[in-house]
Amino acid sequence: MIRKIALLRGINVGGRRKILMADLKSLFEKMNFSNIKTYIQSGNIIFDVQRETDTTQLSQNIRRAIKNEFGYDVPVIVRTPEELESALLQHPFSGQTTNHTQLHVTFLSEEPSKENCKKLESYDVKPDKFLIRKKDVFLYCEGKYHTSKLTNDFIEKKLNVNATTRNWRTLKKLAELSEKEMNTN
Repeated sequence: MIRKIALLRGINVGGRRKILMADLKSLFEKMNFSNIKTYIQSGNIIFDVQRETDTTQLSQNIRRAIKNEFGYDVPVIVRTPEELESALLQHPFSGQTTNHTQLHVTFLSEEPSKENCKKLESYDVKPDKFLIRKKDVFLYCEGKYHTSKLTNDFIEKKLNVNATTRNWRTLKKLAELSEKEMNTN
């Protein structure tokens, strides 16, 4: 079995696109995934697949299944536990603050073009900071994330890719849960 983590964008936020985690878990079971765990209501699912699968195709299959089952077109980003752990370990701003509530990672569906990266990098987002590395955008928000210019919509539009953002605490918990699950198998 191969462990994966699905990060859904924009469900159960502000009363929109409501999907119960129990219903999402049931859908993943119908898709023949196993060892399914959800974490908080914002769409974080840890699961196992029987064989290695292209993450882009896996994301599209999950997105299509959610659309068919619940009627919502929900962008889905799939990562491995190793990729999540790497994002935590390599966060370029983690050494600059002891307040980890200021740290976030925006996960991209694919690596953006150099042209689009330059477009995003041309914006003044001070006092916040960001760094694009392949399919991750590392964020440091001086204040609260919801007051930052570095919103998910902003990043998606400038990079022209689907994206979903998670805070440091959620990432730490997902890494911990996926590691625990891997050690029990």
